[in-house]
Amino acid sequence: MKICVIGTGIYGISLALSMANNDHHITMWTENKKLEENFLKNHNLKPITDIDIPKSITITNDLKKALENMDFIVLATSAKYIRQICKNIKSFYNKLTPIAIASKGIENDTYSFLSDIIKSELKARHIAIISGPTFATDLINNEPAALSVAITSNKAYKYTFQALASKRIKLRENRDVYGTQLCGSIKNVIAIASGILDGLGFNESTRAFLITESIHDIKELLIKLECNPKTIISFAGIGDLMLTASSPKSRNYQFGILLGQKKQQNIINDFLNNNTVEGYYTLQSIKGLTKNRKIKMPIINIIYEIAVNHKEPETLIEFLMNKA
Repeated sequence: MKICVIGTGIYGISLALSMANNDHHITMWTENKKLEENFLKNHNLKPITDIDIPKSITITNDLKKALENMDFIVLATSAKYIRQICKNIKSFYNKLTPIAIASKGIENDTYSFLSDIIKSELKARHIAIISGPTFATDLINNEPAALSVAITSNKAYKYTFQALASKRIKLRENRDVYGTQLCGSIKNVIAIASGILDGLGFNESTRAFLITESIHDIKELLIKLECNPKTIISFAGIGDLMLTASSPKSRNYQFGILLGQKKQQNIINDFLNNNTVEGYYTLQSIKGLTKNRKIKMPIINIIYEIAVNHKEPETLIEFLMNKA
């Protein structure tokens, strides 16, 4: 297949490499003109990564060229850019071409799920959500991994399976498009809370306490939003939550550590400016979504108060101990 990957972050690169290993031809679009120039000259993606890039992967700054005659599209940009990306590619996109969303998050201003943005902006008919416990470095190292694939059509799954499934990547299909996106989004927020506990000096037992309580609350949220509560036990649910909320590799977790350590605000701001912390963006979306739907989710409010309103991080422990 000819596959377009929108975005050249490390996760997008890891997916491109995985699909290239399946003998597909990949064109990656980047907004960074210097990255394209460097690639054309040296055929690498420095400074993002030192990994060798196979000849089946090309890089372009030209959206029309990136999308021309593509069989399959993967969106792998930060969630906050999805709507603008859709507006930019609209004139080059065929609504019958399947799209997989690898981005995780909910739009801040509208509280829209990314699949709804793609439907409204592109009129796309075949959408897949890929979500699960996969760090980019592990995919690059070809370690065994698994992903949930939530789909709007059989065609969406067929193309996603053909693109990604391999001896080292397992895909499991479901039809809970919103629930899968919700789990993939909110786990980044819980990872911030887990990092806060680490920053406060607490160890695995306390983080397991947080994760267990979070699983219960996410399940209740899925029910209230008319999603499938069983999605919490999928790769996109407990799988991704356990990985992201227990590993210092996660930028959301690292951000939480800074909050727990009560670092100066300029240090925290520098981290946010120099790293993609999806949980910080999603935190505001989830808080707005639950408030808009009149759903109580106190754990989100507590994390919001600490991360946004600079409340003392110890309030997270008080909340967990007093939670019904």
